[in-house]
Amino acid sequence: MSEQMLDKDRRTLHALGYAQELRRGMSGFSNFAISFTIISILSGTLTLYGTGLNYGGPVMEAYGWPVVSIFVIIIGLGMAEIASKYPTAGGLYFWASKMGGPAWGWFTGWFNLIGQIAVTAGIDYGAAIFADALLNLLWPGTFTSTQHEIVYVYAVILVLHALMNVFSIRLVAFLNDVSVWWHVLGVVIIVGFLIFKPAHHQSFSTVFGHTVNNSGFSHGMIWFVLLLGLLQAQYTYTGYDASAHMSEETQNASQAAARGVIGSILVSAVFGYILALGVTFAIQDVGNTAGAGGFAVKQVFLDSLGTKTAEVMLFITVMAQLYCGMSSITSASRMMYAFSRDGAVPGHKYWRRLNHQRVPAHAVGAIAVLAFLCAFPAYFGPNGVVAYAAVTSIATIGLYIAYGIPIYLRLKQGSSWEPGEWNLGKWYRPVGVISVIWVAFIAVLFLMPIAPAGIPWNANFTWVSVNYAPIAVLGTLILVGGWWMLSAKKWFKGPIAQGTEAELARIETGMDATDAASEEHHHHHEAH
Repeated sequence: MSEQMLDKDRRTLHALGYAQELRRGMSGFSNFAISFTIISILSGTLTLYGTGLNYGGPVMEAYGWPVVSIFVIIIGLGMAEIASKYPTAGGLYFWASKMGGPAWGWFTGWFNLIGQIAVTAGIDYGAAIFADALLNLLWPGTFTSTQHEIVYVYAVILVLHALMNVFSIRLVAFLNDVSVWWHVLGVVIIVGFLIFKPAHHQSFSTVFGHTVNNSGFSHGMIWFVLLLGLLQAQYTYTGYDASAHMSEETQNASQAAARGVIGSILVSAVFGYILALGVTFAIQDVGNTAGAGGFAVKQVFLDSLGTKTAEVMLFITVMAQLYCGMSSITSASRMMYAFSRDGAVPGHKYWRRLNHQRVPAHAVGAIAVLAFLCAFPAYFGPNGVVAYAAVTSIATIGLYIAYGIPIYLRLKQGSSWEPGEWNLGKWYRPVGVISVIWVAFIAVLFLMPIAPAGIPWNANFTWVSVNYAPIAVLGTLILVGGWWMLSAKKWFKGPIAQGTEAELARIETGMDATDAASEEHHHHHEAH
């Protein structure tokens, strides 16, 4: 790692107004790894597989994934260009503030933070469902897959992830790199077994032509049902803003962060599609599998591979989901740290504190607790799937609004905008226009009722079937907007420069001194 590269990164950060407080030790590969791990094809694609199957069927897997992938790649290109110019932990909200002013930054930041918390909830709750399914196979009778049990498993997973993030960032970074190979090889192994082991496979005409509609909407509404099924792929593609949030810890950040965003999407697009098709071709009984809901993938593994192999496949999947949740907390805590550094979060002085490992430990704890509360309603619902669908919708909408705003602002600036090292040239315009349209489209789409019983004027209306995403998104807008109008616009000025060159250097010297002291202390311990 060359000194001049570190120096260049530090100068870039100083120009953005911040001292190098976080430790810059991540390689470009590790930066890509964290986004790839949070996208986690073995998490999103499989935890919402039942949703895709019931809202569209095999056709959803065959066409939904590639269609969404294309739009996400376009959004990723728009984000990568901005990440290259502003490589800072605040990511999206920093970009929006710089290009549009404090109000844009304020709304972007809150949607990003809430989206990050909800996505952490979605990932770890999904991991809990799968972990519980695995435990139930290994120790039938002891584990019963009740709604309450899943929530207990969920709590344990969150505590574990928070502790790993607080106590060993080196371990987290190492596991992130391992996770890339785990995901890629995991997909290859799972799909390999699904190709060679089952005696029977679905035909091409079934996978590419058969629709299933268990949404409750009439068959005349199939086009709407197919659109709702896009949530599976769209939710999987969340969290690649991690490459931006980790950019103050990444070497050669203005290139690496941009490549991390785009690379993580491209690799996920290919392997995610292989996975979705592999599972779909291996379905033994479409009706039976769709009926298993959240446990649809477990059903496919059991029917096509038998219990023993299914246990191994579930183990591969659960491990991938655990990597994913761990990294999601890493990224979300950096976002909260950066947003607090600029005074936007209540209690900001507390959330921006770093521990002796230079990790925002308090922010890590806050994310874990808030994520737990996010999915906790599943504890009371007879139908955890509805709570899960709501959490995933909120995560997807919140994050994509935060992804779309900076791209929209970049479009508004047009050719007067000075790009960073990695840029789109004149292609920024079509990229920007398509990105903004797609974000607006999915934001509206995932606010729609997901079952006829969830439509208020319907005869069979029940509160259990309501899509809570509109309530959450509108609630967020009213709270964050009201807070802006009443108070925040007086004091929130967007990113706060930490001082002059000399002051930044002083902060860094202080950090290096504590670093040296803790190293010294560490050696002293080892000597004894």
